[in-house]
Amino acid sequence: MLQVPNVPDISVPEGGSDADNAEVRSWGEKPAFAFEPKSHIDLLLKNDMANFERGAAVSGFRGYFLKNDGALLSFALWKFCFDFFVKKGFSPMLAPSLVRREALLGTGYLPQGEDDLYKTQDGDYLAGTAEVPVMSYFADSMFSAEELPKKLIAFSPCFRREAGSHGKDTKGLMRVHEFFKCEQVVLCEASHQTSVRFHEEMNRNEEEFMEALGIPYQTVTNCGGDLGLGQVKKYDINLWVPSEKRYREISSASYFHDFQTRRLNIRYKEKDGKQKFAHSLNCTAAPTPRLLISLLENNQRADGSIVVPPVLVPYLGKGEIK
Repeated sequence: MLQVPNVPDISVPEGGSDADNAEVRSWGEKPAFAFEPKSHIDLLLKNDMANFERGAAVSGFRGYFLKNDGALLSFALWKFCFDFFVKKGFSPMLAPSLVRREALLGTGYLPQGEDDLYKTQDGDYLAGTAEVPVMSYFADSMFSAEELPKKLIAFSPCFRREAGSHGKDTKGLMRVHEFFKCEQVVLCEASHQTSVRFHEEMNRNEEEFMEALGIPYQTVTNCGGDLGLGQVKKYDINLWVPSEKRYREISSASYFHDFQTRRLNIRYKEKDGKQKFAHSLNCTAAPTPRLLISLLENNQRADGSIVVPPVLVPYLGKGEIK
């Protein structure tokens, strides 16, 4: 039963892979450079913001160090992200990445995703998203209807083995084993209409976040073949990467109905005393260091310096990196 998938929403397009995802909207003008745009790797190295050789020597394949403005820019993004989402009514949380097997079973990452998870000698796991510990934080909870919705913006270290991605994005920050992510998580009443409303709201939050940063994006509805085990529907937001002349995924917004909450026993009691399993949703807020790729490349100058987006200037303390 643990491997039986959820039923996709009727609005989910048919298809077998991400190539069949359907564009919903796009935003922003792709920068027209009067020069050949540099990759984020070249920009990071030129401005002494990262060291990949020492990263590989210390951490192995896909290892990296962010330093100087690379580190400060990451902190600026996290702080701006928390301020942005707290103003939208999300409660901040710092979540652990070390979780028990039950947390991954409850959220639907196990048993089918075992190959992409790091496992400790004690039998625990390192999660790839704050969704896992945050949902498990509420395991075996009983709320009153008045206590819902629960809206959280959670930050955590994240780990993925990138199993199955051999030969893909072997350089740079697109696919790394260790990263840091801010995640939106929502628990709401057991209503399809309410789930759909929050799904649209969370995805729009992320679009607005990228618009505030000034990064061109594309939003797509994921086809049936590109849904995870428990997802009823999912949107992806893809950011423009000038050096590759294509959009790359930065965010996923999903709703699950009661798929996760039944496994984790997260319930609420209506005014008439009837008990129901809550509905759950999540959406990426700020995945770093991947977000740096588009941020740096879209704001580069011919000399390799970087224009800092105005919303980040108060956090970084300057308007350019050079």
